[in-house]
Amino acid sequence: MQDDALLRYSRHILLDEIGIEGQERLNTAHALIIGAGGLGCPAAMYLAAAGVGQITVLDPDTVDLTNLQRQIAHTTARVGQPKVDSLTQALQALNPLVQVQAIQAAADGESLPHWVGKADVVLDCSDNFGTRHAVNAACVAAHKPLVSGAAIRFDGQIGVFDARDAACACYACAFPPNEQPPQTQCATMGVFAPLVGVIGAMQAAEALKLVLGMTSGLSGRLLMLDGHSMEWTPVRLPRQAHCPVCCLLYTSPSPRD
Repeated sequence: MQDDALLRYSRHILLDEIGIEGQERLNTAHALIIGAGGLGCPAAMYLAAAGVGQITVLDPDTVDLTNLQRQIAHTTARVGQPKVDSLTQALQALNPLVQVQAIQAAADGESLPHWVGKADVVLDCSDNFGTRHAVNAACVAAHKPLVSGAAIRFDGQIGVFDARDAACACYACAFPPNEQPPQTQCATMGVFAPLVGVIGAMQAAEALKLVLGMTSGLSGRLLMLDGHSMEWTPVRLPRQAHCPVCCLLYTSPSPRD
């Protein structure tokens, strides 16, 4: 590790849980972020600041003036630019040692398994159930850990779904695909600006711990935040034996076998 990197990451290296070996693990890790909006911006910025060596960001949208109330990586000057390009500029300005791959596309179709398969950890920062289920299915198939976040109005939630753990539920265990609730969108329901920062930062924290090989306290749990009272409610998520997504996971060989 070069002197400038040692200085940049010195506050991580001082931690017994990380040290130089852990920091080097972060420097060689690859994180895939689905969504470059309210959750994806803070999550990506913390991952870049922490030195995650390669970050791939996937989002089909462009920066809109209404995004700037909460999507902190974007600027007024970049309104109209693809969100992935705007976020890339922010990350490279923050840490030029990090490689960022910007993909302006929706997280669906045949290419999603390819991107998931290349990552060490996946952060779902999307804003709709269709994308969340598609990302979850790809993570289950590739045996990749998934850090899922969501925020609307004054409510936020975060959970870790680790397909490498036979006891851990997947996203579909908690939210069955055939029982999707009514679609909620910031454009019609609003969202409290700092809330996405809180959830996005926690997604980054859980992703970093997964890369470092640390135990995630959110594995198999959903943590729900009431932004009015600032109270957290934990919900334990048992794996469903008849889940249509992960029920075959432990009867099929891992792609690493």
